[in-house]
Amino acid sequence: MVGVRALAAPFVVSSPSGVAVRDRLKLLTAEDERVLRAVGEHQGALASRDLKIRCADGLEHGAGTWASRKRELTKVTSSRIAGVITQTSNDQWALARRCQAAHIRSMEDGIRTLKYRLSLPIGARGTKRAAGGYRSKGEWFRKSRRLADLETQHAATVADWRTGRVRVVRGGKRLLNTRHHLADAGLTEERWRERWEAERWSLTANGESGKRFGNETIRVTPDGQVSIRLPAALAHLANTKHRRYTLAPTVAFAHRGVEWADRIQANRAVAYRIHLDTARGRWYLTASWQRPLVQNIPWETARAGSVIGVDTNADHFAAYHLDQHGNPVGEPHHFAYDLSGTSHHRDAQIRHALTRLLHWAKQTGVTGIGIEDLDFSAEKTREKHGRRKRFRQLVSGIPTSRLKARLVSMAAEQGMAIIAVDPAYTSKWGGQHWQKPLTTPRRKMSRHDAAGIAIGRRALGHPIRRRTAPPPHDRSDHVGHRTAQAAPGAQEREGTRPPATDHAHRDVPPNGTRKRQPSAPKTVRDAPRAHQWTQDPLMCSGQERSKDTCMSPT
Repeated sequence: MVGVRALAAPFVVSSPSGVAVRDRLKLLTAEDERVLRAVGEHQGALASRDLKIRCADGLEHGAGTWASRKRELTKVTSSRIAGVITQTSNDQWALARRCQAAHIRSMEDGIRTLKYRLSLPIGARGTKRAAGGYRSKGEWFRKSRRLADLETQHAATVADWRTGRVRVVRGGKRLLNTRHHLADAGLTEERWRERWEAERWSLTANGESGKRFGNETIRVTPDGQVSIRLPAALAHLANTKHRRYTLAPTVAFAHRGVEWADRIQANRAVAYRIHLDTARGRWYLTASWQRPLVQNIPWETARAGSVIGVDTNADHFAAYHLDQHGNPVGEPHHFAYDLSGTSHHRDAQIRHALTRLLHWAKQTGVTGIGIEDLDFSAEKTREKHGRRKRFRQLVSGIPTSRLKARLVSMAAEQGMAIIAVDPAYTSKWGGQHWQKPLTTPRRKMSRHDAAGIAIGRRALGHPIRRRTAPPPHDRSDHVGHRTAQAAPGAQEREGTRPPATDHAHRDVPPNGTRKRQPSAPKTVRDAPRAHQWTQDPLMCSGQERSKDTCMSPT
């Protein structure tokens, strides 16, 4: 099709390689909290110092400087904690570099859009594929200043990129900026300070296979008893031998507890993290470990059975069940969620909606779920949708990456494959080909429901249209059967048309007879081709004969 971009092929999303479970540390004593705060502050200060050194090294960092940093930290703490801190600093620097590269690409897209629109006459109309000129001279002037600012920022960011300079805030840039807007955030200075310090603590320990219960620094026994290996500077706080402090409460992981117990009893590596939720005043222990890599099933196997196509929207999932031939089965289903409020509330809403979706998918017995491989990074820029602020907020509010990660991890437990498809034209073509045909007095089809059908058909490898276009009229078979249709015996299959070669055009069909014979034509134009019209040899006069009797068929 002219003007339609090439579509990416569907693929099966890889299963998660890691697992994390969490439990609350209940009934902590005052001494327990004092020790946890002291350890977190001590290791957090070491992590801040190491991150500063890592960022200063920039592109000159290597194995030698990494080993030097680790040796310096080992002098004031253990080698295991030093390894965790240095690895975390390296990961933060690498993440900052990736974000910096994405920011550069975003600014380049904005600069390109601004230059294009500034080159157009004021008031020039746009098209569906490109924006037009600006509406007034004032807007043109403001956008020209915006272009100059973007070019300056782009030049500075590119210079930082070339030298390896990044900017990282331990504790989060958003929380740092909240310090200047405490009233808007509903915080006092003391509450903000407590939250800021808690975010900068470091109470993390990587697992070690072969060590007792899989971790030497933060150890959790099968009975749920938690003990911490204290740094040398805090050895006086230990309440057991070998410089360890044992907490009063015990933990019990309700989710994946059997899998966790099997790992620690086999002395397999398990990483732990202790953190404080300042909003609730609760301490939590998170356990995580890696799973062996499992090879994904081929796409041909995943699409061998029926699938569910899921269309992601700002407030709900629109899902439709399709059989292996791509035919809709049953009624559309909606799974609502509310993405307003805090991040924890949004995450809980997504989990609840995905849980309901997977329960329904398990009842239908599908082999896979088709989703869109969404990426709205190019749709959030103010240069592309400057006046459509509400649309930009709507797009930014859809947590595409978190939603995809949640769905993949939850579906893996149910043994379902997740098939990601290209999101191009799913809503447009779905509404064009499926919304109206499936609408009945008892079924109200929305554009989102039709998009779910389009996504499911694309996941199965079928075109979005049920049948392809018929052959042109200049072919010998004329308008015959369409080439893409369901196999015989499939439910809700469209009936086949009589073969076009059984009878001539406008003749008696083979499965019926005419109720009446065709009448003789009353005009010369509709006369059969077998008749020929001739004129009498004698001249006719208007007085002797009428005009109609001068012509006679032979």
